[in-house]
Formats: sequence, structure tokens, C-alpha cells
Amino acid sequence: MPHFARVNPAQLAPPRGFTHAVTAQGGRLVFLAGQTALDAAGRLIPGDLPTQFERALTNLITALSATGGTPADLARVTVYTTDVAAYRAHTPELGRIWHRLAGRHYPAMAVIGAVRLWDEEALVELDGVAVLP
Repeated sequence: MPHFARVNPAQLAPPRGFTHAVTAQGGRLVFLAGQTALDAAGRLIPGDLPTQFERALTNLITALSATGGTPADLARVTVYTTDVAAYRAHTPELGRIWHRLAGRHYPAMAVIGAVRLWDEEALVELDGVAVLP
């Protein structure tokens, strides 16, 4: 079973909704492809950033579950968004979505602004790395 250590040095600002560093020992790595708000038929669901974030996170967790993993196994998640200002404005709601779907185990995270994503109408995409037993 992998052992995770979530490291938040006192010299850095306290993290909110992420962990500064995650170490993992043992287990196997799972690399999760970028997920947007596509439904099972491959159509992007309409909606605002929180709506699309919820679906993208659900899709990421679904892919992870198919490997036998859970959200607690996530060591790293990268969020790509076409509107960083909107992402920041919706942070409280996005945090509630994360807690409901993924719990309170925060991976190391980054949010990256992108001009556009593969699915042109997508507002957000998530990818990740997990460590499973």
C-alpha cells in the first residue's frame, strides 16, 4: 500500500485547496489523461465553469476508479482553464464541489491559464497522477 506524506513547509504561505508537496512510497503510478466536461456520448455539457469543473472532476475520478483508485490516491492534479479570473471568482464553489466528489485529501495542484482547450467550448480541463497500492 502506498504511503503518502503531504508536506506544507512553514516557510510557504498556508495552502488552501491544495498541498505544496506530496511524497509517495510504494504502489503503482496511474497517469490520468486530461478530462473536460464531456458526457458519455462525447458531447461537451453546456454550463458555467463550476458546472464544467464538476463534470471534468467526475470524469477524472471515473477514469481513476477504473484503475482501482480513489480520490485519496491522487498525488497531483493540474487544472487548465480558459479563464483564470473566473476560476478564482468561483473558488469557494469549486472547493465545495471538490469536497463532495474527492473529499479533503488535497494533492499537489496547479492552475494554468490556457488560450483554448482541445474541446473548443470547454472552460476547464483536469489531468492527474495517482499512486495506487
